[in-house]
Amino acid sequence: MPAPKKTGRRSLLVTSAALLSLSVTAPAALAAPTPPASPSASPSATPPARMSTVGGERLGQPGTQVNLAPGVPVLPKDLTARSWIVSDAESGEVLAAHNAHWRLPPASTLKMLFADTLLPRFPRTMEHKVAPADLAGMGVGSSVVGIKEGHTYTVRDLWLGVFLRSGNDAVHVLSAMNDGVAQTVRDMQNHADELQALDTHVVSPDGYDEPGQLSSAYDLTLFARSGLQKKDFRDYCSTVSAKFESREIRNTNRLLSGDTDVPVYQGIAGVKNGNTTNAGATFTGVAERNGKVLLVTVMNPQKHEHNEVYKESAKLFDWGFQAAGKVNAVGELVPPKSAAPSPAQSGAGASAGPSAGTGGSGSRPVAGATTGSGSRGVGIAAAITGGVLVLLAGAAFLINRRWPLPDLVRRRSRP
Repeated sequence: MPAPKKTGRRSLLVTSAALLSLSVTAPAALAAPTPPASPSASPSATPPARMSTVGGERLGQPGTQVNLAPGVPVLPKDLTARSWIVSDAESGEVLAAHNAHWRLPPASTLKMLFADTLLPRFPRTMEHKVAPADLAGMGVGSSVVGIKEGHTYTVRDLWLGVFLRSGNDAVHVLSAMNDGVAQTVRDMQNHADELQALDTHVVSPDGYDEPGQLSSAYDLTLFARSGLQKKDFRDYCSTVSAKFESREIRNTNRLLSGDTDVPVYQGIAGVKNGNTTNAGATFTGVAERNGKVLLVTVMNPQKHEHNEVYKESAKLFDWGFQAAGKVNAVGELVPPKSAAPSPAQSGAGASAGPSAGTGGSGSRPVAGATTGSGSRGVGIAAAITGGVLVLLAGAAFLINRRWPLPDLVRRRSRP
């Protein structure tokens, strides 16, 4: 379906000409929301000596994990993030990582888990009139899209507020529709457990700094990978600008919308950014070039320059696209618990798993047709390998059916 009027959407397989046009017309700097003051202490500056080994033994080791070999490009030298990870969105191979399982405050990147959990529950055309209680309990200094008591909004409006402006007010209204914040937190935690995101402890649905609210670069990547199975998730996270009530809002993801010191990244298609006092700047992005789809997550760069999280993310994307097909993986993104291997795959043994030397957990299963809803939110996992070409409104859509991104859309679109 074409994007609504006054809504811009950047998608996978973006042409070079379109990107040149977009980078030239990138907007002036937009004021980022002020990071809220936090009631909790800042995390330790040193990663634990041992961390979770979900996805492979090497991912549980502190420091940088990469299999450098002849022909593999050297990692960027000026990375300062406490934690980061580069992975293949389709195969699940982790190409390189740095403290991938370090449990850190996630900021608004946790909203990916919120969206992946709640998106299937409410039709986008459903309307909700905001009651005063819906907006109760938001943290001081929260980023907001400008939800007003007594006004009626569609679910689509609320999700645009979540994805484009990281609106905690929109999160709280959607949580109220889901029987309240406490229930939503429980649902999110259950869904994180289903995704095997075991580093994640949910305290608030919006990612606001709270004591004990933690996630990891690895887990945030799992949330993005799961969310990208949902068409609405892809649509919202790739929207550059949209009309909200009587005004236009723009996405604060600078690799998607651009800024004075950060051009639109070639092939970018989302996903979510965040910034709080404890978390610093956090970001998970998905991008595609030459048929390769990568996920990059960066948490808390220690170089405190404007848009540093996007600059380091762009460098890791560049490295990943250069290294893809050359570097052996150091681990894998695990599937959800409910995605059991098919009989054919379970007999394939380690040959179906990541490259040798990853320390992974054996075969990487291709799920059968499995549908999740509610707190499970696993989405459709179709056991179809290859691609299907679909033409829609003059744009080419290549839908890769390889688990766990059965509906990941790559499309060539006009600016």
